[in-house]
Amino acid sequence: MTSRINIGRPQANADPHGLSNSRSSGYRAANPDDPLEKLYAFSKTVEDNVEIFTQPLRPHLPTIGRFLIVVTFLEDALRIVTQWSDQIWYLQQHRHFPWGISHTFLIINVLTMLVGSAAVILKRYSEYAVGGLLGVVVIQGFGYGLIFDLNFFLRNLSVIGGLFMVFSDSMVSRKATFAGLPQISETDRKKYFLLAGRVLLIFLFIGFIIQGQWGIARVIVSFIGFIACIMVAVGFKAKWSAVFLVLVLSVFNVFANNWWSVHSAHPTRDFLKYDFFQTLSIVGGLILLVNMGPGGLSVDEKKKNF
Repeated sequence: MTSRINIGRPQANADPHGLSNSRSSGYRAANPDDPLEKLYAFSKTVEDNVEIFTQPLRPHLPTIGRFLIVVTFLEDALRIVTQWSDQIWYLQQHRHFPWGISHTFLIINVLTMLVGSAAVILKRYSEYAVGGLLGVVVIQGFGYGLIFDLNFFLRNLSVIGGLFMVFSDSMVSRKATFAGLPQISETDRKKYFLLAGRVLLIFLFIGFIIQGQWGIARVIVSFIGFIACIMVAVGFKAKWSAVFLVLVLSVFNVFANNWWSVHSAHPTRDFLKYDFFQTLSIVGGLILLVNMGPGGLSVDEKKKNF
């Protein structure tokens, strides 16, 4: 309230309603020497620069983000088709799939990934496309016996987070209602999916932190990256934190998962290729986060409404 009643000083006030001053005497000016104020000013500058830098790309960011998110599914479908006999042999010999079941398993995976990816890129039937691709992530984890592998688990949590971001970006209103059931508005659903997507996206970087050989550079990058992950998860300065993670993951991806430099017959080539395209998918989810913002359930949004 701009007008206050001062009990201790009952004398007349020349401006009882405080109309001559836009702010009451209870507020104080920001101290430019305060470290927190300096940090806030710096973060504001970075955020403004991010907005300026991404402005020319803004109309294209959703399409780029959606394409990068599903690129791992497109690569996986192509790999299954080009390595069909090896895939069948692995499922039958190591996973003990009966003949015919292994073929059906691979055909369903390929068709779902191709159709679902196309629908996501074209922004058509996104709810069904995301559901189908989520199903692929789960059944492949069980089918290939990787569901309890920590690296696979963390990476796929991030991929799922990216798919949640796609769903939030493409969310449409449902007109169907059910009597007696509480209704959740489109805005509320989008807030919850954005929150889930933000939290799940950071698991890839957590996997990067806990694996690999440690060095001074890795410690510094991991520490700063972990802070950025926390900021993305809680939605504090989420846009420029996401931009930072995009840059770090992109550089890391090129140098650590350089599958193109490995001979085609080398057994690690497929693993590097798989990690490379999965990292691209998480980068796509972060790009959608930069475009859409952190959503209603975030510190940034709470500060706007304060």
